[in-house]
Amino acid sequence: MITIRPSKERGHNQLSWLDSRFSFSFDQYYDPQFMQFRSLRVLNEDVVAPGQGFGMHPHRDMEILTWIIDGAIEHRDSMGTGAVLRPGELQHMTAGTGVMHSEFNPSPKDSTHLLQIWITPERKGLKPDYEQLAFPDKDLRGRFHHVAGPEAPVTIRQDADLFITRLDKGQETKHALKPGRHAWVQLAKGAVKLNGVELKAGDGAAITKEDEVRVEAKEPSEVLLFDLA
Repeated sequence: MITIRPSKERGHNQLSWLDSRFSFSFDQYYDPQFMQFRSLRVLNEDVVAPGQGFGMHPHRDMEILTWIIDGAIEHRDSMGTGAVLRPGELQHMTAGTGVMHSEFNPSPKDSTHLLQIWITPERKGLKPDYEQLAFPDKDLRGRFHHVAGPEAPVTIRQDADLFITRLDKGQETKHALKPGRHAWVQLAKGAVKLNGVELKAGDGAAITKEDEVRVEAKEPSEVLLFDLA
C-alpha cells in the first residue's frame, strides 16, 4: 500500500527569512493524521534566505539528519563543532542528553534549500555526537546508496536506514523491502514514478506491505528512501 503525501498538502509556515513545509506535525502545525511515520518524526523542507538562519537553540533525545538540496548551511554547536554543509554531504547529530546548535546560511546572495529530518532514537539519554560525511555523485548515481543507519557510513541510533539516489531521465532503480519493513520516500528534486504512481518534487509517500520500492525518473531527480522497522 502506498499513501501519497502531496507537497501542496503539507503544513506551511513562511517568515521573512524562512519558508518551511512540514510533512508531519511540527511546532505550531498540527495534523493528527500526520504525526510521524514509524520512527520518522520530522521531515521539514526549508528554504533559508541569504545571510539568515536559526540561532542557538536546544534539542534532546532525537537523531537529527540534514541534507542540502541547494546552497550551504553553517553549523555550530555546544560540542565545539563548526562546519559548513553543502550538497552531497549528510550531517547527523545525536541530540541525546542535550545539545545546543545554530544553522546559518553563509551566502550573501543565494538561498539555502534543505531537508531537516528527525528520527526518534533507540533509547533516551544517549551521549551527544556529531558526524558529517560527503558522498560523491558517482556513489549516488543510478542506484539507492546506503548513506545512514545502524551499520552505515553515517550512524543512526535506531532501526532505520536512509538511502539516496540521483537518477537521470529514464533511469530506474529499486530497493527490496524485507517482510515487516516499511518505507518513506521523499522526492527532493525532479519527477518520478514510484511503483507506477507519479510523484513530483516535494511529494512524499508512506509504503507498507510492499515487497519493493521501484523508482523511475521522468526527469533528472534526487530521491531519499527511509527503510523503517
